[in-house]
Amino acid sequence: MGAIEAPDLSYAALAPLLFVFGAACVGVLVEAFAPRSVRHPVQVAIALVGTVGALVATLLLAGTEDVTAGGALAVDGPALFLQGTIAVLGALSVLLFSERALDPARSAFVAAAAVPAGSVRDRELATSERVQTEVYPLATFAIGGMMLFTAANDLLIMFVALEVLSLPLYLMCGLARRRRLLSQEAAVKYFLLGAFASAFFLYGLALVYGATGRVRLSDVRVAVVTEGGGALMVLGLGLLVVGLMFKASVAPFHSWTPDVYQGAPTAVTAFMAAATKVAAFGAVLRLLYVAFGTADWTWRPLVYALAIASMVVGAVLGLTQTDVKRMLAYSSIAHAGFLLTGVVGQGPDGTGYGLAATMFYLVTYGLTTLGAFGLVTLVRDGDGEATHLAQWAGLAQRSPLVAALMTFFLLALAGIPLTSGFTGKFAVFRAAIEAGAWPLALVALVASAIAAFFYLRVVVLMYFSDPAPDGPTVGVPGMPTTIVLAVTAAATLVLGVLPGAVLELAESAAVFVG
Repeated sequence: MGAIEAPDLSYAALAPLLFVFGAACVGVLVEAFAPRSVRHPVQVAIALVGTVGALVATLLLAGTEDVTAGGALAVDGPALFLQGTIAVLGALSVLLFSERALDPARSAFVAAAAVPAGSVRDRELATSERVQTEVYPLATFAIGGMMLFTAANDLLIMFVALEVLSLPLYLMCGLARRRRLLSQEAAVKYFLLGAFASAFFLYGLALVYGATGRVRLSDVRVAVVTEGGGALMVLGLGLLVVGLMFKASVAPFHSWTPDVYQGAPTAVTAFMAAATKVAAFGAVLRLLYVAFGTADWTWRPLVYALAIASMVVGAVLGLTQTDVKRMLAYSSIAHAGFLLTGVVGQGPDGTGYGLAATMFYLVTYGLTTLGAFGLVTLVRDGDGEATHLAQWAGLAQRSPLVAALMTFFLLALAGIPLTSGFTGKFAVFRAAIEAGAWPLALVALVASAIAAFFYLRVVVLMYFSDPAPDGPTVGVPGMPTTIVLAVTAAATLVLGVLPGAVLELAESAAVFVG
């Protein structure tokens, strides 16, 4: 028997992952040994060092093409571009988590998550200024899992990354200080449905391995070319797609999204809506283009149908929502369909603009959505955030700046010119049309027009309705939330007016290494 050889590791290529996972491990040690009085600032600093360090590492690795860890991880243009995006969104989300100026109890997170909701101890802790700090290592592990997800060159590593990013999110959804039962319900729904989706992915992995004898994406591609795609392989690919589409909030695998977005702490909702979408589509792009790019007949009709279903469901059901967070959840479902329009826009031979357009859209959508949810945390009543649409009536009279910023973000989500949303939609629609999928682009245009109605409805409420006498107040954000709103608003404007540099960066990065 031959000796087992350890795989070669390129520590430089793995630097972004090492920064984030290292910060997460240090955060766990701080949680175990540091005095409670110093944990919060220390945990925030560690999480920011990990995410910012990962961003710097991705910038230094620009142009690198390497397959390391025994072929399990690919460090290439798409991986680095999306890892950098996740690092930015993760750092901004950590700042939202650290906000202490809005809630009277100095934190949006429950002081002790294990205490039963509604118990005497829970009521005592509701007004306690004791701060939940476990959320920071949990978030950092989730960010690390997302970054690993986008670089996974192996179906087994992809599954491991899926669980690493998902398990912390399940816990974080149940940590809301206000509306505890709603938050716990969101966590349970997300966990149960997420477990089903993971099972679909794992079963699909097993079928693909059974059909090809491979789990590495490049080897699966070779097997598909040489042996052809049998029914077992097609079925396995379908199950893999189901698992990934659940994480990306694509209809009809979206049923968890409105409830979880509504019940989770708003900062966690912002993190999920922005960063998880980037990670999920990073994995979708790598799976479809690298492993099954030569057998696009197996997945292109499926993606085509899912894109239409997601755009229609998100746009139409978004019209019926009376809660801002649920409305933004259906907006997320519609935008998942727009992103799939870009996925269809890449040719089977690697030609086309779809990959670059989709990556650019992920940047614009993530920053805009993070800013929109950041503003939701400012509108408050005695129970926490005031998210019912009726409570937003006349908001422009109470806080013109918050109303103006929210209008700007909603117009960007609607795809109005001079915003990043317009540039992103133009890019993915152009890619689809150039690839011959003009009917899909036509459906996307109609869905965009329908979705614009529920965005503009909020604008009309804020500016042309009278505020209720006992309406909510608008909190004054602390420095962390102010930084997040300033960065996201500036990025939404710049990417709408001067998108050339980021578009060119996405185009230059749109090359996978097998």
